[in-house]
Amino acid sequence: MRRHFRWEEEAFPGQGTLRRGLPSSMSVFRSGLLVLTSPLSALSLRLVPILASAARLVQDTLYIHLQPGLSLTGSTQPCSTYVPATTEVYTLISKLYADADIHRHLDVRVLLTNILNQGTAPPALGSVQNLSQPPEVVLTDFETRDGGQSNPVKQRLERYATSCYSCRPNLISVLLYPEYEQEVNDGELPLQPEANVTEEPLQSYSDVVVGGTFDRLHNGHRILLSVSCMLAENRLLVGVSDKDLLETKVLKELILPFEQRVAQLSEFLVDIKPSLRYDIVPLLDPFGVSITDRYLKCIVVSEETLKGGVAVNKKRMENGLPELALHKISLAKDPQHARNEEDKISSSSLRHRLLGTLLRAPQKEMSLPPYPYIIGLTGRSGSGKSSIGRHLARLGAFYLDMDSLGHNIYVPGSPVYSQVVETFGADVLHEDGSINRRALGAKVFGNKEQLKRLTDIMWPVMAQMAREKVEEAAAQGKSVCVLDAAVLLEAGWGDMVHEIWTAIIPEEEALRRIVARDGVSEEAARMRLQNQMSNSQRVKQSHVVLCTLWEPVVTYEQAEKAWALLQKRLKED
Repeated sequence: MRRHFRWEEEAFPGQGTLRRGLPSSMSVFRSGLLVLTSPLSALSLRLVPILASAARLVQDTLYIHLQPGLSLTGSTQPCSTYVPATTEVYTLISKLYADADIHRHLDVRVLLTNILNQGTAPPALGSVQNLSQPPEVVLTDFETRDGGQSNPVKQRLERYATSCYSCRPNLISVLLYPEYEQEVNDGELPLQPEANVTEEPLQSYSDVVVGGTFDRLHNGHRILLSVSCMLAENRLLVGVSDKDLLETKVLKELILPFEQRVAQLSEFLVDIKPSLRYDIVPLLDPFGVSITDRYLKCIVVSEETLKGGVAVNKKRMENGLPELALHKISLAKDPQHARNEEDKISSSSLRHRLLGTLLRAPQKEMSLPPYPYIIGLTGRSGSGKSSIGRHLARLGAFYLDMDSLGHNIYVPGSPVYSQVVETFGADVLHEDGSINRRALGAKVFGNKEQLKRLTDIMWPVMAQMAREKVEEAAAQGKSVCVLDAAVLLEAGWGDMVHEIWTAIIPEEEALRRIVARDGVSEEAARMRLQNQMSNSQRVKQSHVVLCTLWEPVVTYEQAEKAWALLQKRLKED
């Protein structure tokens, strides 16, 4: 027997209540199904409050099922019916994803199983569709006359949901009763459709193609993919950018691996329209198989990629293939975009928001005392890591510059002095007897065997000096110590720190900075970078990533964000 949950204040002590007893600030279900029953002409005006109500109850995946006109009262059990794929439905789904973007914790998926395009014969609805995240709760905008949580209505809603989709056992049902801003006529909104929206049937095609990076699937992607699915009758071919096509992307080091992007993409597509055949292929050049596949009929593009669609058709003509119909969608705006983020919903903005956050949980190193908590800060030449380190010191960290520490141990009488002279000869000395670092560098540069001899001398001594400095930090009562080391990972010092933070910068910007700072040629700067661990290699081993590409205030904001989140983690431990 299914449970019927009474949304009473006693069930959520201290959480507060909304109209009709919904909790005001608590997501209590991991996944949910939202059944929208309002007329299409009214839904576009109601989406914002409906989504806000749903977002208070669902914390992860929210499936949305469109069934305008569905009644949950009466003596008969309602069943799902087809909704024609019209430009009105197309526009509504696009607006739904755009409006939902404010609720960043939600993974919204509008189900297209009952959206019928004009080129498809309608099969009988009735089989239960499996969902990757079976809903724990079914929600609806349907309202009863008395405004309550009527058990008969909820029972019909639960039966309706389970007849359409795989749901969790003991499914809970909720009538949302959102607070509409412009309630008139006893709670009804004026039912005028939006301007320029018609009920014209949406043109469909047997085989459709779409391409993109599809990194960290967001609502802009979901609009693009949903429209592509609505246009496709049999097959959707999806090209996923990889390798060389990622080189110019902002914060490319944070782009998810190809396999992970494909897995997320596949799960979303099969969820929203399982009847289609999906071919997901790597896209290694701007065209891919779109210029050779003779079965394709339509390509879906955005305002940004329209020129690419035109170029595809030009190549197809050169290959003796017919042109594809070009279907252009508008870009979804991001009203919450921050400084240095795009004004559209984009993956680059999502990657930007990851800067300063914990990308993966650190493993507890049992050999390290819990305090001071040691941050290993690293990065390639020109990455700006030291400016980050100095700002962290201003925020309260004990700052240890390992590069400066390394320079100081070349003086006569230091722990490594005699060993360096014995290994590399007296010709690496200045007239005053101190080690000429430039002459020593010339001997080891490009010679892996000689370089290893030097690092085998230097790194153990530097590590011991760092441990002594950390003990000083502990004696001063410092809770956090930042160990700034370019060779942190190469030297194997990862086991000396609790977390690894990496500063990254595009290679061309790093080259510009090195040339300007050190007065060397671009060729010399490039060789220096080539002899260092790459950004991607560092990021794979990092817990926090920062980027100094933009003006200093943006770098400081990232460092302050990382510092605040670190303080929060330390309080929780």
